[in-house]
Amino acid sequence: MAGDVIVEFVRVGNMLKVSAVCARTGREISIAGDPKAPRAQLEKIAIDKLRYVMKKDAAQTESVQRGILI
Repeated sequence: MAGDVIVEFVRVGNMLKVSAVCARTGREISIAGDPKAPRAQLEKIAIDKLRYVMKKDAAQTESVQRGILI
């Protein structure tokens, strides 16, 4: 995944919602974390999940071929 990632932290009750968005594609993921955990650790987990999901999406897109190749 090349490009910038936007990370947002939002307190929701007794958890911290961390969202990571790829600035190039707009793909977004979220995780729920402990508000007492270091933000750097939660940010890394969210970015790692975003990379995983984007890699999985790319693999699925490549394996699906529609129409007739000529």
